[in-house]
Amino acid sequence: MKTLIIAEKPDMGRTIAAVIEPKAANKRTHLVGQNHIITWAIGHLVGLAEPDRYDDKYKKWNLGDLPIIPDSFKLIPNARTKDQLAVIAALAKECDSLVNACDAGREGQLIFAYIQQHLRLRHPVKRLWISDLTAETIRQGFDSLKDGAAYENLTKAARARSEADWLIGMNGSRAFTTRHNELLSVGRVQTPVLALVYDRQILIEQFTSLKFYDVEAAFDQQQTSYKGMWQGDRLTDPQKAEAIAAKVKGKTGKIASYEVKDTKEYPWRLYDLTLLQREANGKYGFSAKKTLDLAQALYEKHKVISYPRTNSNYVNDQNIGDMHRALDALRGTAYDDLVQGAEKRFVHKNNKSICNPSKVEDHHAILPTAKKAGSLSADEQKVYDLVVRRFLSHFYPAAEYKMHTVLTEVEGETFKTNVKQLLSLGWKVVYPDQKNAAAKGKKADEDAKDKGGKPGDDDKEAVAEIETDTPFSVDPDSPVLCSDAQAKEKETQPPKHFTEGTLLKAMESAGKQVEDDELREAMKDSGLGTPATRAATIERLKNVGYVVMQGKRIAITTKGRLAIELIRGAGVELLASPEMTGQWERRLTDISRGQAADDAFMEKVKKFAALIVDKVRMQSPAAKQAFAAGEQPAKRGRGSRSADGADGEGAGKRAAAAGGRT
Repeated sequence: MKTLIIAEKPDMGRTIAAVIEPKAANKRTHLVGQNHIITWAIGHLVGLAEPDRYDDKYKKWNLGDLPIIPDSFKLIPNARTKDQLAVIAALAKECDSLVNACDAGREGQLIFAYIQQHLRLRHPVKRLWISDLTAETIRQGFDSLKDGAAYENLTKAARARSEADWLIGMNGSRAFTTRHNELLSVGRVQTPVLALVYDRQILIEQFTSLKFYDVEAAFDQQQTSYKGMWQGDRLTDPQKAEAIAAKVKGKTGKIASYEVKDTKEYPWRLYDLTLLQREANGKYGFSAKKTLDLAQALYEKHKVISYPRTNSNYVNDQNIGDMHRALDALRGTAYDDLVQGAEKRFVHKNNKSICNPSKVEDHHAILPTAKKAGSLSADEQKVYDLVVRRFLSHFYPAAEYKMHTVLTEVEGETFKTNVKQLLSLGWKVVYPDQKNAAAKGKKADEDAKDKGGKPGDDDKEAVAEIETDTPFSVDPDSPVLCSDAQAKEKETQPPKHFTEGTLLKAMESAGKQVEDDELREAMKDSGLGTPATRAATIERLKNVGYVVMQGKRIAITTKGRLAIELIRGAGVELLASPEMTGQWERRLTDISRGQAADDAFMEKVKKFAALIVDKVRMQSPAAKQAFAAGEQPAKRGRGSRSADGADGEGAGKRAAAAGGRT
């Protein structure tokens, strides 16, 4: 008998068939080869059943019927794709073994597991685990298939994620909706993410801007001119600032201190999905979902990048050769000039900024494949360009600078100057905007924070920052003339509203402000959601009317605002806690690694679902007029109104759209 291969999507199935069964007969819903039959799911063919599948009484939402905690979870086919499920069932009867060729990740594992469970398939299973869809990788993957049992812990984590989302979403949404007579959507991941947006909005509203004054002086020494900022406690008195400026202007001073050190800047980290989404949002204004969709097309349809739903910025030893081959494949393309300047000697297994197997689990960083890109859409080309340039940058040497720190003293007042003198662009030649870094000044350093770089700490003190590609030096023993000095009025600035890019960054670190790369890397397992689900969570908040986009800025609506206030007011703050949800995500990761028990995790989730219901029962109903403002961006003061169901599987018909995978 033959082996039935089940891919996650039709394109993937056909791509696999073209490699292992090139003469397979196309039967529309599957392909039949000599030794294999290749078919596919169409995303989730099977999901968790709605509550009314357990008892008809759950067709009506009633607080008295909660909590709903099934002894075992029922599965139900997706009505829109049930025909394809029937195809798989029929084909399985013709085969004596299965290959799980769904996406190599937690959700791909769940898609296959639910099909297997619902159809009661008892065949032996092998797992195809690959990171790109090139012919060579597919062949290698089939040459090294693993027993399906090797991925049992990942299956347990996937089921636990799905069932936990169902329990929290169903019970939370029904409890808050029935208590307050307004459809309120609650979810294990979406609610803490909404809380991040809410808390940022409150900080902005409560912020009081304060005026302060910087004193900037211009200095001349022989052929060198530079500026410096006055050093001292923050000035809030304009007269004092003006007095300092008048005191030093036109006077001669001295160099109190002059330090010069050589420094290097290394290429930004290779992309994981979240970093790619953040940069595409910052550079092109793409939503997280749009970037994911484009990256998925580059992976599945065009086969020009590796698996995009990764949380790693590194590669394994065996990927080094693939990177060298991908570099060669870029010769003769639009990147040929950059390939000519690239050197393979920089990409090797001992370069820990690239190759770090301890930081690679399911998938390595996003890389271009050895397949040349054909006709890409304009937006696909933009995302592909980001991936290729990041990849190419690692084949170049470090950028080199001289860092000059000058303390100038005039009439007892001290002024500080930092000069960043470019010696060699190195890898920055890959980025056209970096060639003009001298003109951009400090902005290049600020941009690095959102590109996975390691910028310097934000200066608490006022410092004149100068970036130049021309030689700079001062003579510590020669006098300096203060040719001009001015007091400049400034204001403290409120926190910025989230964009999708900065919200993704906050989700990755469970809301904590983390700039250090190593600490951020350590927190990846305890963020909100996963790289594969964060885009869907943000889209969910939009769809239920909790947030709206104002340009690139995310604005919370009155509906979203009241949802958080009611949840916190009920005494279930943990439901809106980014840190707690991050810990849950870490526990799911531990389950997938065999380091934690799924049963123990689910018992805690069930208790928490029951606690939510108990707390809501004791809460006073919200005033009807609280929901009158509609789904408009929240203004100062309290607002509100709300929307839908829950995140988790089994979204289906949950009233006006309670559901969604996050």
